[in-house]
Amino acid sequence: MEPFSVLMSLYIKEKPEYFEECLISLKDQTLMPNEIIIILDGQITTALKSVIAKWKKCLPIKIISLDKNVGLGNALKLGLKNCTYRLVARMDTDDICHPQRFEKQILQFENDNDLVLVGGNICEFNEDFSIKISKKRVPISPQDIKKYAQFRNPLNHMTVMFDRYKIIDAGSYNHHLFMEDYNLWLRCLAKNYKMINLTEDLVYVRGGISMIRRRKGINYIKSEIQLYNIKKRLKIVSGIKGIKILIFRVLPRLMPQSLLFMLYKNR
Repeated sequence: MEPFSVLMSLYIKEKPEYFEECLISLKDQTLMPNEIIIILDGQITTALKSVIAKWKKCLPIKIISLDKNVGLGNALKLGLKNCTYRLVARMDTDDICHPQRFEKQILQFENDNDLVLVGGNICEFNEDFSIKISKKRVPISPQDIKKYAQFRNPLNHMTVMFDRYKIIDAGSYNHHLFMEDYNLWLRCLAKNYKMINLTEDLVYVRGGISMIRRRKGINYIKSEIQLYNIKKRLKIVSGIKGIKILIFRVLPRLMPQSLLFMLYKNR
């Protein structure tokens, strides 16, 4: 099978025990990555350094260190440049992969030379994985992904595997607070890249109240307006429809935290 890289960004606030569980899920894959690129986005704790030192003994980890925190988009852009292989799988440092995730995704690329990106569904849990909160399903076909992208993010970022050369050609990751991935997918759609989602749950994600808190407030609303402008520029949406979608997306950011939690739980 074709070799591939895993790309992650690690920062100081990550909990060492969550990071270790993430690495265990990589070790337990039925198809192992050929390299694991970890961008240290600024200084990290001694405990996180200890986890890295432990797992470098049995996983093909390559560390790229940044002196200061530059944000997820900029960190991933640098990481993508430093990946060795054409195919790159994204992973967040506090999530857990399904054991067959990479094998399933590589098979899709081997069976379709036109494929640029493949993602899948996620299951969201509370922070210690004791309670399942929700399952985020995404559209499967390229046609449905393009339609869905007008309204919502059509891909679960932590599940994707993609052709890095095509992603770089589309402009790679850029800084866009909370929405680096959605921004990139829109540019990929504008280039008519073939993207699909698998029907399986590929990643188990830590959600809960801490995640909901990040999806509120004025900064999130500013990012929504920036996203709308990108959709309009790329002709993903236009006119009154685009404004309606913007309003539909902004309103939840103004909701009380408890209501927003219920909205995400029942989506």
